[in-house]
Amino acid sequence: MSDIKYEIVEEIGVLSEGSNGWRKELNKISWNDRAPKYDIRDWAPGHEKMGKGVTLTEDELKALYGLIDAL
Repeated sequence: MSDIKYEIVEEIGVLSEGSNGWRKELNKISWNDRAPKYDIRDWAPGHEKMGKGVTLTEDELKALYGLIDAL
């Protein structure tokens, strides 16, 4: 399996932080030199390790915002 290349283009915000220092963050990330997308996932301090997450296009993020706003 090949390595996954990523670049955090914009750090938008922290949603939560665990007692182990890992933080659930919303960032804009370029995966494998592709156009950046919005990304929600857990990160170790310093962004050296990551957990599973979800990647959203701008349209998907707007749709999610609409669903949350309707609550």
